[in-house]
Amino acid sequence: MHEHEADVEVRVGVVTVSTSRWSRFGDVTGVENIPEDDESGRLLAKELNCVEYRLIPDDRSKIISTIMDLIHRDVDVIITTGGTGISPKDVTIEAVRMLVEKEIEGFGEIFRMLSYEEIGESAILTRTFAGVSRGKIIFCLPGSKKAVELGIKLIKPLLRHAVSHAKGLR
Repeated sequence: MHEHEADVEVRVGVVTVSTSRWSRFGDVTGVENIPEDDESGRLLAKELNCVEYRLIPDDRSKIISTIMDLIHRDVDVIITTGGTGISPKDVTIEAVRMLVEKEIEGFGEIFRMLSYEEIGESAILTRTFAGVSRGKIIFCLPGSKKAVELGIKLIKPLLRHAVSHAKGLR
């Protein structure tokens, strides 16, 4: 750990993007209200210092407004799960990309490489994304529990370092 990282407490906001889950539960906010069937959201909240949680539908404007709201809150990292497929309804990455000032290309590259080692050619269809917006790091993960487990494996060890750079503390 670098000296400038010692005092960095990383606070995470999680956004589950799922029209089917949203149609059952509506807009959900608060870590204490994560639906039982949102395994990915629960896993992220458990493994990371999750202080904000949102459940929203696959809707570009709703994704943008939710991410913007979290950017203005006391979080350092925003992790979305879901809405990253190749269906026309999957718009998470396109929405988030509009808000990002700097992309973190290596995240998607490494994620797909590790996915390929595990699942083969299907990894080609894996869409992940990471970038920085207003000093906040945003990661977009697929919605499956396995994808979130891999995302945590990649993200967790570098959070303090990445946040210190995004905030300009280095």
